[in-house]
Amino acid sequence: MGRSMSFHRFAIYSLLILFCLFYLMPLFVMVTTAFKTLPDIKAGNLMSLPQEWVWDAWSKAWSSACTGVKCDGVKGYFWNSFQMAVPAVALSTLLGAFNGYVISKWRFRGSDLFFSLLLFGCFIPFQVVLLPMAALLGKLGLANTTAGLVFVHVVYGMAFTTLFFRNFYVAVPDELIKAAKLDGAGFFTMFFRILMPISTPIIMVTVIWQFTSIWNDFLFGVVYSGSETQPITVALNNLVNTSTGVKEYNVDMAAAIIAALPTLLVYVLAGKYFVRGLTAGSVKG
Repeated sequence: MGRSMSFHRFAIYSLLILFCLFYLMPLFVMVTTAFKTLPDIKAGNLMSLPQEWVWDAWSKAWSSACTGVKCDGVKGYFWNSFQMAVPAVALSTLLGAFNGYVISKWRFRGSDLFFSLLLFGCFIPFQVVLLPMAALLGKLGLANTTAGLVFVHVVYGMAFTTLFFRNFYVAVPDELIKAAKLDGAGFFTMFFRILMPISTPIIMVTVIWQFTSIWNDFLFGVVYSGSETQPITVALNNLVNTSTGVKEYNVDMAAAIIAALPTLLVYVLAGKYFVRGLTAGSVKG
């Protein structure tokens, strides 16, 4: 029996390691290619290690690679993405927490319909809102601006953040809110003094979800941004598709890794809170 269990465990772990290696293979190719010279890329194969480890592709991708007609690298677009993602994540998280609090603890006539409409917003494809949102941004004077991109991501992401917080707050005992009311706590006092301090797990889930979605978005970035406000995803697309000169795969790979680093760091630093936050509201009591 013991040998059978050991064999089964060995088989399971071997299969998991195989799947892990297969999953990490593209990342390995990207990293090694980014450190290769062009002659090394042409002479070797995808899975070979660099004959000489160089940083030239990284510095060029950051500061001098051509992204269309401009050859300033991706650094400007990188900071554009930060200027867009940070306020969009903060606003959508705060508004989602507020909406979830109202829907779960301050039920009003039509609250179920209101929540159903918000939930419906989670399933609306990006393409459906392109023209109406473009018209709205034009009327608000936010077309081709970073503020316009922030507005778009806040509006589109609020349905998801509301759903997250509503499901989390439903598990908070109603007696806690009733006791606070009896003690004279007001609407905002209960929100900021009672619910927000216990909301760390779901806040982390929302921040990871929203930051990843917003940072990696390409469609809204290419449609609603101007030449000076484009996010890094648009710059990466322009860099990879630039057809002038010699194709530099090492620069493309370095730029792709630079674009992915912020979301990777978010998962590394806060990933342990993600599953904890998702399961925090699953059991009531």
